[in-house]
Amino acid sequence: MNEKSGTDMKIPKSILIDPEGNKAYAAFAVAVSVFAFAYSTNFGKILILAYYLVWLPLLFVDYRRFTRDLSSTWLPLVFVAYICLSVFWSQAAGTSARAGLQYFSHILCAYVAARTISVRTLVLGSLIGIFVVLLYSLKVGGYALDTIDGTTNFVGAFGSKNQVGFFASLGIFFCLAFLVFYRRNWMSFVWTTPIMLLSVYMLAIAHSATSVASLPAVIGIVALLTMSKILSRAYRRVMFVVGAVALVTGVVAALNLGLLDFVLGIFGKDSTLTGRTYLWEQGWLAAQQHPVLGYGYAAYWIQGFADPERLWAEFYISTRTGFHFHNTYIETLVELGFIGMIILALIILRSFWGHVSKVVFGDWSADSVVLAGAVGLMLIRSFFEVEILGPYFTASFIVYYGLFKLRPVPVVRARRAYVPVQDEKAAGGRMPARV
Repeated sequence: MNEKSGTDMKIPKSILIDPEGNKAYAAFAVAVSVFAFAYSTNFGKILILAYYLVWLPLLFVDYRRFTRDLSSTWLPLVFVAYICLSVFWSQAAGTSARAGLQYFSHILCAYVAARTISVRTLVLGSLIGIFVVLLYSLKVGGYALDTIDGTTNFVGAFGSKNQVGFFASLGIFFCLAFLVFYRRNWMSFVWTTPIMLLSVYMLAIAHSATSVASLPAVIGIVALLTMSKILSRAYRRVMFVVGAVALVTGVVAALNLGLLDFVLGIFGKDSTLTGRTYLWEQGWLAAQQHPVLGYGYAAYWIQGFADPERLWAEFYISTRTGFHFHNTYIETLVELGFIGMIILALIILRSFWGHVSKVVFGDWSADSVVLAGAVGLMLIRSFFEVEILGPYFTASFIVYYGLFKLRPVPVVRARRAYVPVQDEKAAGGRMPARV
């Protein structure tokens, strides 16, 4: 019996890095990532290691795919470089150095994902991961007192109702996106129904005002971008201008006519967002101490420092960890100063606006509509949560994935093999062949 050669035993690269051929592996990798983002604090470093193992080895499968056309990476690289440089002025240099390396590796994983998986596969893998995440939280069945608004809410296996609400709202959005843009047969309705029902139920029992309020806004944005498909580019631009004016007018009316207080009252909150505005004020005061460069990346909430200890005590955070200012831009202002805040804001806006502009001013595509909605959800949440500034968050992964997806995956051209001139007659006068 002839033994198989080593060549026959090789795994085709396409099942790992080709967006058209790696659907099974890519969906698995995304599902693992989502579960790791949700529960790495519960299960420890093993989940973070699994997250790295599904993405970073792909760099060595075909390095040319990741080293060609790096124009979409300059802004994240500037931000990461600035984060790492904050070690030199950080009040907790060791913490900043470790967190900076983690954030860099997190962005690198998002870059690998953007170069190897399609948006459809991202949505599919996310739905699988979200379903498992929500099922596990439902099994744990934890409830906790929210020290901000004084209510008892479902937190599952998380420490926050807002995280339950986030994964539930993302599950609803991705279910709708998959059914509208990516379904291929009636079976799509069958397997997405349990995910949709579970997500709606978990969103309802979590009582997360941020998640409930942000979801309709994002669905509205996606609906407008979807309807623009039937319009010419000129009419899309008109619709965009009219929509932007209507949005600004609606926000101003809500503030002046008391509609904002009415909406907040539905969720049991007041105009101070039940404590959040106090945190924002405290964050602004803290930022004034180091307005340009900040305290250093991840270097404010450190045990033993007076101001964090005071805030932990005021909000009954007995663990003295895991707290923030409930606003991405204020948190960034405190840690990285105005320079860091501006860079991060540019990253978020570039990722969101890049896909909106591709739909409105360029060639309409379902992928850009879906990514505009997903990044838009993170943009809205960024005013009330801190999920993009840190590593190992689904929000930051999606924002950077969307940013890197603004550039198409570069195609590595095959090299030409020429028939030697002296052998042209023997070759039958054929043209040079491609290999």
